[in-house]
Amino acid sequence: MGSAAELAAAVLMMLGFPCLMVAALVPSVYAFAAAAAVTYLADHYLHRKGSYLINRLGKVRAGLSIRFLIRQLLLVLLLARLSLADELIYYGAIACFIAFFALQAPHGALVTLIRNRRRMPVATRNVDLKSRIRIPDAPPQGLLHRSAEKMLHLDLFAVVGILVGAALDRSAYGYAGIGSTVLLGLLYVLALMPYVRGRKIPPTAERVLEAVDDWLTAYKPETVLYFSGSKDSAYQVNMWLETMEQLSTRPLVLLRERVILQNLAPTTVPVICVPGGVHLMNMDLSTVRVALYAANVGKNIHLLRVPTMKHVFIGHGDSDKLASVNPFSKVYDEVWTAGRAGRDRYAIADVGVRDDDIVEVGRPQLAPIRNWQGVPEDRMPTVLYAPTWEGWDDNPGNTSILLAGENIVRRLVQADPPVRVLYKPHPFTGTRSAQAKAAHERITALVEKAAAQRAADSRFPADPAAQTQAKAELARIEARLAELSGAGGEKGDEAEASRDGVVDVTRHEETARLRTEWNAAYWRSFPAYEHRVIAGAEPRLYDCFNVSDAMVSDISSVVSDFIASGKPYAVTDSAELGVEEFKRQNTAVRAAVILSNSAQELGGLLAAVRDPAADPLADDRGELKRYLLGPDEPTSIDQFNTAVADLGRKAETRNLGQVNRAMAGGAGENALADLLPGQRLSSAGETDGVTAG
Repeated sequence: MGSAAELAAAVLMMLGFPCLMVAALVPSVYAFAAAAAVTYLADHYLHRKGSYLINRLGKVRAGLSIRFLIRQLLLVLLLARLSLADELIYYGAIACFIAFFALQAPHGALVTLIRNRRRMPVATRNVDLKSRIRIPDAPPQGLLHRSAEKMLHLDLFAVVGILVGAALDRSAYGYAGIGSTVLLGLLYVLALMPYVRGRKIPPTAERVLEAVDDWLTAYKPETVLYFSGSKDSAYQVNMWLETMEQLSTRPLVLLRERVILQNLAPTTVPVICVPGGVHLMNMDLSTVRVALYAANVGKNIHLLRVPTMKHVFIGHGDSDKLASVNPFSKVYDEVWTAGRAGRDRYAIADVGVRDDDIVEVGRPQLAPIRNWQGVPEDRMPTVLYAPTWEGWDDNPGNTSILLAGENIVRRLVQADPPVRVLYKPHPFTGTRSAQAKAAHERITALVEKAAAQRAADSRFPADPAAQTQAKAELARIEARLAELSGAGGEKGDEAEASRDGVVDVTRHEETARLRTEWNAAYWRSFPAYEHRVIAGAEPRLYDCFNVSDAMVSDISSVVSDFIASGKPYAVTDSAELGVEEFKRQNTAVRAAVILSNSAQELGGLLAAVRDPAADPLADDRGELKRYLLGPDEPTSIDQFNTAVADLGRKAETRNLGQVNRAMAGGAGENALADLLPGQRLSSAGETDGVTAG
């Protein structure tokens, strides 16, 4: 329903309309003006907040245009009740509102036409389109942003003028307001017209696709990271961007949803977003030899159909969840796992993925995670609680939030000797289950209450000067980051962003450095003992790993990633399988402290943190790390690059074999094209990237 303020604004707005009717019937100009002001202001507030309630009002036929029309009709009723029905101002008001709504049609049509024409068939980043096609500047944001609301609010001049004229018995004010409303509405329509004609019209879809193909021909991508998903799943592709930047082959990121592109992290890798399946299947990807998939989704089929490249499922995490052994994985040529555990997981699941098709490549993303050196004597231990979300079903083993979360946090904040608690929930927490959302809110309240109590406790002295300095540093860094994010100019729309979206490498590197500095300043900006809820994208999960000395979590890739640090950790058996069965079913918990829903076993975790020498699971964690994540040497990125190169050679061998068989059989050029879909045959009987031999 939105915030309490949004709900209050919606209530005021809806109550304002009955008040308008009463004021019109009484009649009272001043009461009508007051009620009208309330409805205008409440409406504007809800739109500015992007409130969910605005959408709900539209569903019950109380949409934006209807609300404005009702207010205008009630104003006409007020004039009639004031005995002005025989006056020219009465007919002027009616004519004004008819003309004003007549202008809504061309205005809406122009806005829709401009937006549709400027919506590219593909959107890009780090792809040079500027030298290949002419993409005109976008219209000023002021013309298109919330355009319907802006247009409708132009009636304010007429409403105010008519009310002032009625109150003062001076029709001139009403005529001035009427003229202003009609004139401004007409000018708004005329201001939009240049953007649907001449050189301000973007190129056609065919020309854009030709330009993209021309760029692909010049760039010759070799390895593609393919991704499709919802807005909230953008993290699944973002985690692979740094790895793509470190590839030895020419990388390309292919996205299927515009919303993913909007939420994509900064990268130097070329990115092409292709929403249409037909456009993707007609795109020239003839030089690509390896396609990497971070998620199992239906749209993968649009690229999986191409036999000239090898297809690999790399996933977006390594865990004992059922999603990690999805039977769909057998459609890929290979499945890459972090370590031996992933291979064994598929063997046990027996879902049709052959052992020969599994390659262990480590986890390149884990490079930033630092190994544990114990808790410094001058610092309080920090325990991270990072539960996963509730999942798509009501399995009690999905998350500890529902049954154990409050017990875990309560025991941690009451621990003696004390520890600091960081609570970082999964981004999807509460999106499906109202119970999970409520539990999350209770846990948040627990952490915040404990933080407030600790801040008031004299046993925990703060260093205000150091924290003030860190906050000033944060402000400086954030200001510079904001400056850098807009240094290339805010792009007016998707077309401009594609045209001008080639990354400035220097600015990109400075941004990366500043984000590292921001992270360091963030942790210095509050006392090292302060409990904290980490709800946003920053600090990142791995940054939380590095400042923590132990973690409590659930069965998810978070556990496998944390094991890279070598630090003690606990996992909650929320389904109450029992310790032995829980460990048998879930490889990643074999070196963990297993918690029941009461969390009474947390003492074992805290003891291991306070005295690493007496930690009974330290050796088990080292062995499990190698089993789950592979060896430390060669580095994971080296393993990953080797796997890409090996698979690329297999693709070349397959394609060469197809060409040789076709040539030996006397096949013509058309037959070769059928054998190698997506390949561009040259006049010499060769394919791009594949010699006929």
